[in-house]
Amino acid sequence: MIQEKLINDTKEAFQKAFSTEPEHIFLSPGRINIIGEHVDYSDGFVLPAAIDKYICFAVEKTGNSDVCTFIAKDFNESFSFNVKEKQSPVSQTWVNYLLGVFNAIQEEGKIMGGLNIAFSSTIPMGSGLSSSAALECGFAYILNQIFNLGFSKKELALIGQKSEHTYVGVKCGIMDQFASVFGKEGQVIMLDCHSLDHQYFNADLKDYSLVLFDSCVKHTHLTSGYNDRRRDVDNGKSALWKKFPQITKFRDFSVEMLEEVREEIGEISYKRCLYLLKEIERVGQAAEALSENNAERLGKLLTETHSGLSNEFEVSCNELDFLVEQTLKEQGVIGARMMGGGFGGCSINLIKEDCVENVISRIREKYEAEFKIQMKVYQVKISEGIKEYISNECSI
Repeated sequence: MIQEKLINDTKEAFQKAFSTEPEHIFLSPGRINIIGEHVDYSDGFVLPAAIDKYICFAVEKTGNSDVCTFIAKDFNESFSFNVKEKQSPVSQTWVNYLLGVFNAIQEEGKIMGGLNIAFSSTIPMGSGLSSSAALECGFAYILNQIFNLGFSKKELALIGQKSEHTYVGVKCGIMDQFASVFGKEGQVIMLDCHSLDHQYFNADLKDYSLVLFDSCVKHTHLTSGYNDRRRDVDNGKSALWKKFPQITKFRDFSVEMLEEVREEIGEISYKRCLYLLKEIERVGQAAEALSENNAERLGKLLTETHSGLSNEFEVSCNELDFLVEQTLKEQGVIGARMMGGGFGGCSINLIKEDCVENVISRIREKYEAEFKIQMKVYQVKISEGIKEYISNECSI
């Protein structure tokens, strides 16, 4: 099993660095978002799930020492800091995710001691599967468990988000951290990004598999494009609230209301807001489809989302549009869309299990012929959120 190899490799890195066996092993998963893109900052719902790609942490409490030492096996780097001192961001990006978590907990007045930690990952970096949230929340979970800090799962997710805001400088929503902490095997989370209320839906996809095609591109206008979309949406929201002040949440505006301000806000803001209102609706419909074990309906919704992201929200790119368009032509494919913020990253595809290998082979060939890029493929299963691994468990 891939997870067993990850655990063994991480243990070995720990033994090599600290000349002893780790006391604990923790697994912190990446995540996918089935549907609900760009709605987390517009009072929307999202439908994420933890997946069977992990960061593995091998951990030992150091007794009387006040030093925390990290061994980042995949980067071949290490970092140490004193737990009694006030922390500040450093030049190593991966360290800041961890220091930000420690700082957020320190600010709550909690007392923590020294740790030795080695970690390694099977979450592909830069693919949109939230390795950063897995790193932040995994460390927060470890500190909470080992030092009995008493934080709830929701508080751990918020600590992870705060780390990213303050020490990394990314103003992310809460979805990634929430999925990593709250994930359940075989279930997706319908999360209200406004209240953080959530419920679970069984993700029984019958004879279908979720397969990610990594375009292996990330266009540089991701940040500027994201900020532009925020501005376009805010323009539409201002006009809507001015005309309909009785509405309290953006998701409660109707398409008819949006039509009434269309001329005032202009076509671009209109298209952006139209996409968001339709996407929020689709999330509810997707949760229904899952509860009815209706994979075909879910697939149709995924494809509609891609159309909206490409044509209305305009955050796709040639590579992703090509992947989705070509994948949908293949036998056994019932849905496909770009996943994540846009301008690169992965597509998520719903494919009949006995067609998966053939689809992968054909799309890989077509993509390389078109763009001279070898795409990567990740077959994922919906898994448990962060947990301590106990070695006598039958499976992970």
